Amino acid sequence: MISKIESKHRLNGWFENGEHFLPIRVYYEDTDAAGIVYYANYLKYAERARTEMIRFLGVENRQLMSEKGLAFVVRRCMAEYLQPAYLDDEVTVCTRIKEVGGASFTSVQKIIRNGGNLDETLLVKLEIYLACINKNQRPVRMPADISNAVTGLLAA
Repeated sequence: MISKIESKHRLNGWFENGEHFLPIRVYYEDTDAAGIVYYANYLKYAERARTEMIRFLGVENRQLMSEKGLAFVVRRCMAEYLQPAYLDDEVTVCTRIKEVGGASFTSVQKIIRNGGNLDETLLVKLEIYLACINKNQRPVRMPADISNAVTGLLAA
């Protein structure tokens, strides 16, 4: 039987040397008629991974919005699609923090296919620039606790 701690660890992914890893299974709903992952779904995978990384650091998006009136939004996204993923593939989204500013941070993400015998194929590379905004959709400084947690990943 899986303990609650092990189960939560799997849902949120895990960290190694400052990089967050989130495994994802490719389902039928993620693919086109040929069983190939639709390109926009990689952005969804990346969003899930960033959300889980931030949640792992103790920041809940809903709580951030309701208590502080703040949210993170994507300001810029660069994606390079190298190889396709297919129905039933196991992929992992790897997220690393590249830069942290007063009101923003940049993440670099890779989506890899998990093959047998430790074989990994790089599928997509992304660089995402996120801004912290208030309820009026204006950029604001990140709260110190969030900034410190994200900045801490740079040094790891």
